[in-house]
Amino acid sequence: MHWIVYCTDRPDASALRDANITLHRAYLEKAPVKVVMSGPLMDDAGEKMNGSFFLVEADTRNEVESFNQQDPFFGLKLWGEIRIHRFYRRVG
Repeated sequence: MHWIVYCTDRPDASALRDANITLHRAYLEKAPVKVVMSGPLMDDAGEKMNGSFFLVEADTRNEVESFNQQDPFFGLKLWGEIRIHRFYRRVG
């Protein structure tokens, strides 16, 4: 099953993100679920990261929640909002 994890940063989190991006990327390299695609959300000008997007494969929502909660960004409280949705792939 595919799942989308959509996380928006707290307004004051830019420096926290920059200081810990290496930890976050290292975690994704050995993530407990298959990460199909991921990357930062950007402002409209494409200049500032302001969130994270993940498309993952997992059997259950619990696996996805665990994946998200083990991310260093979660522990640092970088994200102000986290939304998880099951995704049905039709095209692509």
